[in-house]
Parts: sequence; structure tokens; C-alpha cells
Amino acid sequence: MHIESLGSGADLVLLHGWAMHGGIFAPLTPLLAQHFRVHVVDLPGHGFSRDEIGDGDTVDAREWAARIATAIPSSAIWVGWSMGGLVALHAALDTPAQVRGLVEIAESPRVLAAPDWLYGVAESVLAEFGAGLQRDYRRAIERFLALELIGSANAQSMLRDLKARAFERGTPALRALVDGLRVIETSDLRARLHELSMPSLWIAGRRDRLISAAALRWSAQHASAGTYLEIDSGHAPFLSHPAEVADAIVAFARDLPRT
Repeated sequence: MHIESLGSGADLVLLHGWAMHGGIFAPLTPLLAQHFRVHVVDLPGHGFSRDEIGDGDTVDAREWAARIATAIPSSAIWVGWSMGGLVALHAALDTPAQVRGLVEIAESPRVLAAPDWLYGVAESVLAEFGAGLQRDYRRAIERFLALELIGSANAQSMLRDLKARAFERGTPALRALVDGLRVIETSDLRARLHELSMPSLWIAGRRDRLISAAALRWSAQHASAGTYLEIDSGHAPFLSHPAEVADAIVAFARDLPRT
């Protein structure tokens, strides 16, 4: 698994979202590297880890979390965006000794809507992306990028930049995308939030059309030692407001118990 490390200080892990790679954090990474030793991960099947998923491998956020935990120093701060937030949440729940603090950006413990979860995404939205992957998966990814930026200031110029950046490490493995959607659809960790043994920060985009800000507010309220921050952005606040996100993470880390 490709992991790029830079900066110095307390260890911090950055985990990207579905169909992306670690380079997506380019506006945020140098700001964090002024304060932390930042470990930027390309998840299996994505970016420079594209070939890290074979025919017999499964797309499993919990397994990915365990693999990453063995590859980085212990007691790190884990920061996950979108699907990367699911991986980070698994690490915090299953290997708490490895996770000093948890930051969830635009991710909630359940993504799909349900009768008891009104904050979720309609099943038809994810099904449409799944069908699009089979027809033309590059175009499907581009449509997903556009959806991520709805509500962001300067969305059109950001979208052009994001499209160029999204494929700069090659295209992700198709199976990682298809199976990744299945993981997103079926994951539900709401009942385990109370098990979190470390402080957590939940950063929402007020204009996010994928993950409702209300879902992150709910999560912060139900996590032990959870705090909530809302930014006037779409689904990728670290692209439109990198300094605000970095400052929030630095402040969060400053208040963590010393190890």
C-alpha cells in the first residue's frame, strides 16, 4: 500500500474518499505538515496502490484499517474523508490503541437512507453510480466529482482542477469502485459510536449534497467525547476551505490527552 510521509511532529494519517487518492489532499497536506508527521495513504485499488487489489482480494474497510494500522506509528491521529472516514472509524473502533484522535470529514457511520436514518443518501443515487461504472466508469467518476462540489464557491473552476487531479495517479481499479460502493451501501456503525474511547471531531459541509451535515451532528452527539464543526462548503471542505480545516485539526490535536 502506497503511503507518503512528510512533515514532522505527532503522527497523523490522511485517508481519501471513494475513487480518489491521497493527492486529493494537496491543498491541505502542506498546512498539516507544518504541525504533524503526515502519512498520506492511497487505499488499495486507488492511485499508486491501484495494483494492491487482486482478483481474490475483497474490498473491506475494516481490513484496510487493520493493514494501515500495522504500517504507521501507533497513537496517530486518523483523519478520514468520505469513504476514508469509514476506514478511519473502523480503526478507531477495532484498534483503539493505534488511534489517539479521530477526525471524520463529510462522513457518517451510515450512508444509505433507511426508515430509522433520515439523514442518509437515497439508494437510487448509489445505484445510478453503480450502473454508470459499468457503462463508462471514467464518466461516472466525473459525475461523482461534480456532485461532490455542488454548493461550493467557485464550483466550476474547482471541478476543472479536481478532474485533473483525480486521474493524475491513473484511474482506480474498476473492482475497487464497484465493491467500494457495496461497502458504502451496507456499512452501518451507528450502534458502535458509544464504543469510541478517544476524542473525535466531526467536520461537516453545510452545503453537502452527499452526506448531510445533520448526520455528522448526530454522530458527534452520540460519540463519546465527540465535537462538531460545520463549514460553509460542499462535500470536500478541505478543497474550498483548507486553512479552516487545517486550523480545526490543529486545535483538536492540541486538546488531545498526552500519550
